[in-house]
Amino acid sequence: MAVDTETVKRVARLSRIAVTDEEAARMEGELNAILGFVAQLDEVDVEGVEPMTSAAPTTMKKRQDVVTEGDQAEAITANAPLSDDGFFLVPKVVE
Repeated sequence: MAVDTETVKRVARLSRIAVTDEEAARMEGELNAILGFVAQLDEVDVEGVEPMTSAAPTTMKKRQDVVTEGDQAEAITANAPLSDDGFFLVPKVVE
């Protein structure tokens, strides 16, 4: 897939990025080089390679799903500047 200057300008417009004609021409070459590198990845034989999430094998640490102390809304909101019925009250930020 080759990127032309019009495609660069369209992507820039969709991204809300202002680019000049000179910048778009430079980015065209850069994006085509990047897409060329990505196309090279399609040539790699990954048959039998197991997908992995990190370079070193790890196991996810899990904790017991147990009920802990609850019903402490009053204690939690005790130091809040404003609270009502167990909820924090904050100033309105949207008019």
